[in-house]
This record gives sequence, structure tokens and C-alpha cells, in this order.
Amino acid sequence: MDSSNFRFRLTAICMAVICAATQSSLGQTPASADQPAPNDVESSVTATPVSYRPSSLNLRSHPIDPALQLAQESLLHVQTNVKDYTALFAKRCRVDGELPPLQFAHLKVRNRKLDSGQLITPMGVYLDYLKPSSVKGREVIWVEDQNEGKIVVHQGGLAGLLTLYLDPDGALAMRGQRYSIRSIGIENLLHQLISVAQEDRLHGECVVDIDPDVQLGTHNCTRITITHPEKREHFRFHQAVVLFDNDLHIPIRYCSWKWPETEGGKPVLDEEYNYLKVKVNTGLSQSDFDPANPEYRYSE
Repeated sequence: MDSSNFRFRLTAICMAVICAATQSSLGQTPASADQPAPNDVESSVTATPVSYRPSSLNLRSHPIDPALQLAQESLLHVQTNVKDYTALFAKRCRVDGELPPLQFAHLKVRNRKLDSGQLITPMGVYLDYLKPSSVKGREVIWVEDQNEGKIVVHQGGLAGLLTLYLDPDGALAMRGQRYSIRSIGIENLLHQLISVAQEDRLHGECVVDIDPDVQLGTHNCTRITITHPEKREHFRFHQAVVLFDNDLHIPIRYCSWKWPETEGGKPVLDEEYNYLKVKVNTGLSQSDFDPANPEYRYSE
């Protein structure tokens, strides 16, 4: 999908939302919950969003449809055109009620590719952690069909002589984590966004705001804000924000908040994933996912 076609589709999506909002008798901009942005992530995300609030549940025309369509088109673009990418990865997620500080890492990802259902390029991941100090210097490699599927971890600091081979779903690898390393990456994020959006289509009480012109660092983005005003068992979050890079056609930020813990309180940040300074199709090779790479610290 070329840039001009994607921008045309994006414009059409946004116009559909604007028209729906104009025609709806309840199409007023809702009072949005606070959207705290971490100071550590260099960003300026400010704009007045368009709002579309449904007057009744209609599965053939749901307020989340424009966001779902954008995610589906982005997934098709990634599967068709994106072989690999590098990024500055910043993430945190609440585990056992605790929200840790943001973790930053240099990230390399090679997307898995299939041909007639056969795996021809296995997914590969390399992480080099930058901060905080508790993880600085850690290197992580995972390739889905190598090392018996295990993560190859080289610790930083005093433990730098240790290289561990860990089950990606085991207790050590999952300590302080909500998701396995097998869930990392932009393509996996898109699959998750689509799955949650399809679940939302089964229910009402969904407010969707779309703004096609916001900034995240140097990235020009479309911001989608999804809010569930009432707490229900079938909703995964109170509010979620996704930013799609308008030039790369991919999501580069996802944040979600739980409902306020007290009446009149602020939403509670639950998880956050940022893909910053993204470069796609950089020509990553097998050596980028090999502990023997002389540029890595595994052999130190």
C-alpha cells in the first residue's frame, strides 16, 4: 500500500467519523478522562479530537469500525511490505498491582513470513536495554525456530559473565512481565488491537475519538482514543490510546488505563508500549539475531 493510497483511506475513515458525529443526536464531544503521558517519552500529543458516540447498539455500524479498519489495513501493509525494523522501544505494564518505571531498549525485529502456510522466515528479536539501571546492559535474543525456542539472555553489570537460556514462558523469563517475548512487536500489537476491537463490536458504551494530525516526537500520527465510560466485565480497559504513524502506516504507541479507583479520581495507567525512531526494512541479517555477533556483549 503506497503512501498516497493510505492517506486517501485515512482521510475517508476520518470523514466517515465526522459525518456520523454530525448526524447523531448524541454526537457531542464527551468529557474525556485524563491521559497522562510519561515525561520520559519525548512527545507532544495535543489536539482536539473528533468524537462519535453511538445512539444505540448497531453491529453493522459501530463507532469502533473506523479504528478497526485502520488497524486491519495497517496489518495488511506490515505483512505485505515490512520485512524488519529497528526502534527505540519503551514499555511498562502493571504486574501484581505494581507499575514499574519505563524500560528503554534498542530493538531489532525481523517479521515472520509464510509462503503457502510454510514458515520461510522465522521471527527474530534482539533487545539491548538502556535503562533503568536495574536492566541496563542486558541483551536478549529470541528466534522462534532456534535455541530450542529459548531466549538467550546476557545480563549486564556484575552478572555480565552469565548467558542464560530461558523458556520464554517460564517463571524466570516472565518475572515482572505480563506478556511473553513472543508477543513483542508491531505486527503482534496489530493482531491484539484487531482482536480487542472485534470484541468491542459486540457491545455498546464505546466512544471513539480520531485525530489525524498529532505529533509524537518526530512522528506525524493519527491518534485513536477509545473510551468505555462504564466499567463492565467484558471491557478490558476504561480508555486506550493508539498512535499510528501516518508515513510508516504502523502503530507506534499504545497506552491503556483502568477505571479510577475512587469517584472523581484519575484513570489508572495499566500498560504502555512505544516504538520510537522506527526505521523499516533496514536489511537485518541472521547475524543481528546471533549471540556470536562481535558487536554484541555476549562474548565478554
